Amino acid sequence: MDLSAPRARRLLLVDPCEECLALGQRLVKDGWEVHSAALEGVGMPDSDLGLLRLQTSHVKNLKKVKALINATGMQWVVALPHALLVEPGVAKFIAEWFLDYHTLPFDHSRVDIALGRACGMAHLRTRHMGSGPRAEQFVFGNSEQARHLQRLIARIAPTDTPVLIRGESGSGKELIAQALHSQSLRRTGPFIAVNCGAIPEQLIQSELFGHEKGAFTGAHQRKIGRIEAADGGTLFLDEIGDLPLELQANLLRFLQEKQIERVGGQHTIQVDVRVLAATHVDLEAAIADGRFREDLYYRLNVLEIRTTPLRERVADILPMARHFARLYMAEIGRRPRNFSAAAIHAMQRHDWPGNGRELANRVRRGMVLADGREIEAANLGLAPTPSQPQGQLASLEQWVLRAERQALQTALAHSPGNMSQVAEHLKISRPTLYRLLRKHQIR
Repeated sequence: MDLSAPRARRLLLVDPCEECLALGQRLVKDGWEVHSAALEGVGMPDSDLGLLRLQTSHVKNLKKVKALINATGMQWVVALPHALLVEPGVAKFIAEWFLDYHTLPFDHSRVDIALGRACGMAHLRTRHMGSGPRAEQFVFGNSEQARHLQRLIARIAPTDTPVLIRGESGSGKELIAQALHSQSLRRTGPFIAVNCGAIPEQLIQSELFGHEKGAFTGAHQRKIGRIEAADGGTLFLDEIGDLPLELQANLLRFLQEKQIERVGGQHTIQVDVRVLAATHVDLEAAIADGRFREDLYYRLNVLEIRTTPLRERVADILPMARHFARLYMAEIGRRPRNFSAAAIHAMQRHDWPGNGRELANRVRRGMVLADGREIEAANLGLAPTPSQPQGQLASLEQWVLRAERQALQTALAHSPGNMSQVAEHLKISRPTLYRLLRKHQIR
């Protein structure tokens, strides 16, 4: 039983008219906390519910109203004259952006009940969405694998030891590097990221180490390289497996001596950086093929972090999707929508070959294409999974399939990456485990 005191109801009036202020005074007598502000001076209010008195000037510049709603993250109700409600586009805007609307003059009995219900709904949504974890937690999710990753980052971050981050493309390797930097003693210094596979081979020496004026044709002035720019902070070398062999030797020398020379320079420069590297390729195979230096591998791979593919972290898909919806709402100019039950089911059944990057792109697409209050599977570009017709009982075979899938997902979450333990938990052989995983398209 919850014996805590009931939470106060807090209302913010924005650009209020005389009637809105009178409403606020009446609500204060009923125990509400009521504050008022101009649209330009709202800031970050500590309220549960907002009431905006919509005016013609607002309709002429809806960007400001949308920015207010997006920035506060609150639930909003609108009050407006009936004449403004019938203006072109106003009704559609209200339906898209507001929880409820009231025409002026107020119907007092209706508005009091409606505001109380809206505030209660705001409390429920706040409780459901949580108290606002860090962005890294939203991105990494809340599965056992994600929590293990968060603990590992917290343990590794304060050291200055090089870290090699390994995993599939789109699985969040740069986000891990940023988290390592933000939780380190170097967090006030620069974080410089270099994609070794995206820079032309003839330019990468200059990009990493910099050059002096006149060092080569077109070098009209001195250029500070990425390594030097990261002095006092963190250097993140993404796709390190694509670094040419000649540059691997130069990078190894820097890691050993903590000194660099700009191209065309005559003096060594002392540089204090922590190096993080990431790759999606098999570096051991690259070493065997002569494409990657073994000594550089051991310099970079002092500590190792491996990302888990999104298809093995089903519990993380929905919190990550909600995070991306909030992330893109300002870019798209629309409020973040909820995901329909069918969309959630489709996301959980999808194999996610592009991992978190694919999820982010599909959510962005869904935010743009959704017409209703929820994002549907089709908006995400995913085929809706077959659902049971309403009122029709599932067959025994369907119940067995659901139970099989749930058992597999639970065992995988309990022992991520260890197929022997998963099979042992389920009391089946490993060949049977792999057959069931293929059957349910979990891996």
